[in-house]
Amino acid sequence: MNDHPTPNHPPADPARSAPPRTTREQDRAPIPVAVRVFIYVIGVHVFAGFLYLLFYLGASK
Repeated sequence: MNDHPTPNHPPADPARSAPPRTTREQDRAPIPVAVRVFIYVIGVHVFAGFLYLLFYLGASK
């Protein structure tokens, strides 16, 4: 069936195997989009409230 011989690869050298795993930012699970949206919405409301307070205090004088 298969006329092509399979290549004969030498066994993997254990000293040259994959480097030890370290915790990197790429390995961590990303923050879900819903959590980020919730944080952004809260942040925007706090900022808008601060601006409203500034205008309220500015208009009262």
